[in-house]
Amino acid sequence: MFNGRTALRSAIVGAVVAAMVAPACAAQADPSPEEIQAQIDKGNKQVELVVEQYNKVTGDLAATQASLTSLEADLVPLQSRMDAAHADANAVAVSAYKTGGSLGTWSLMLGAADSGSFVDRVGTLEQISRSQQADLAAYGKAKDAFDTEKRRLNEVLAAQSRQKADLETRKKQIEGDIARLDEMQRKADEAAAAAAAAAKKPAPTTNPVSNPGPPPKVNGAAGKAVSYAWAQLGKRYVWGAAGPDTFDCSGLTMMAWKAAGVTLPHNAAQQYQKVRHISRSQLQPGDLVFYNGLGHVGIYIGNNQIIHAPNSRTVVKVSPIDIDTLYGYGRP
Repeated sequence: MFNGRTALRSAIVGAVVAAMVAPACAAQADPSPEEIQAQIDKGNKQVELVVEQYNKVTGDLAATQASLTSLEADLVPLQSRMDAAHADANAVAVSAYKTGGSLGTWSLMLGAADSGSFVDRVGTLEQISRSQQADLAAYGKAKDAFDTEKRRLNEVLAAQSRQKADLETRKKQIEGDIARLDEMQRKADEAAAAAAAAAKKPAPTTNPVSNPGPPPKVNGAAGKAVSYAWAQLGKRYVWGAAGPDTFDCSGLTMMAWKAAGVTLPHNAAQQYQKVRHISRSQLQPGDLVFYNGLGHVGIYIGNNQIIHAPNSRTVVKVSPIDIDTLYGYGRP
């Protein structure tokens, strides 16, 4: 009886341990190639959104830099007027000194903090002519305007610095995401090659690019956009790029329509805001097709196909229109 109970107890304990260990072991098992590919697809969508945000920040930064250049240009004539007014003020001060005026009084007047107090001090000196008072008042106003513009310039510079810092943070995030996806892709390729070797079959090609045949014949501006996109087939994807040798998704559509004389921003969401929205039944070659919550965009070429720059693991290529969750359609 004792040996039987001991054997039964051992059997029960062994079964319980096996039941507990089996799921733990299963949880530690390497993901299948299908699971890895699903993770890559999810990661690609996330990276697309970050890339398009990066493109928008880049566009905003360019606009800030253009404003900064304009401000600096505006300051040039203001500085000239201020220098001229200052020279006039010095001339009046020298004249007053020679005729018996107080140079100390003039120095105090020229050091006024603002144009209002400056004009008040000018008005107290009866020996100055009206024209000379006007020259000096102009100097005070010019100085105030110059200082105001200078403060604005400093604010723009501060904003630009913050945007640059944000840009670098986003860049590092994107590079890290892409590196992780590349490693996942490598593992998926190795797993697929091992499975093919075990089955004695040729290893599958990652992201094959088939020959799409001759380009479609499209007239007008849309034809120019489609022809440009077609000429980029096989070129490498690089985030933030807009040609001539590498592209991301919105960079490709931006440059395609630029070839047709239409200006679009380098950002899928901003492109969607700028184009005329249409239905799928209205699609014509050259129209833009938007995906992934405005994280991706391609150019329609007819026959339910698009040309697009998918991600860093492939190149510009032709794909079916239903490659991802559709967001909308637009005509530049």
